[in-house]
Amino acid sequence: MAVINTSGRRKTAVARIYMTAGNGTITVNGRDYKEYFPTGTLQYIVVQSLNIANVADKYDIKVNLNGGGIAGQAEALRLAISKALCEIDIENRPLLKVQGLLRRDPRMVERKKPGRPKARKRFQFSKR
Repeated sequence: MAVINTSGRRKTAVARIYMTAGNGTITVNGRDYKEYFPTGTLQYIVVQSLNIANVADKYDIKVNLNGGGIAGQAEALRLAISKALCEIDIENRPLLKVQGLLRRDPRMVERKKPGRPKARKRFQFSKR
């Protein structure tokens, strides 16, 4: 099997992955993913698509992550892994699609507007 190269995005986080046949190690920015994502919830998000496709110990994944926060990075990584699994075997697609793992979440932070403290908040009104 050749190297599968794909990317996933969430908010401002970008995950670029390189997936090869191996024994299931996931390396994020040169560190193990359990060290990079300290909470169990984020670790579950990272391996969710691998567990659904029953290939958790068949592929080595090297990840370059940048931008965003830690939760957005985990979800960007999940999307990238899901897309790579679909490239490897098209039969994974219905399993991942029904769980909603192939949909990119497009929600971004709304920009701050001039003359306001935040995007929609206004300064306190004073009548006198």
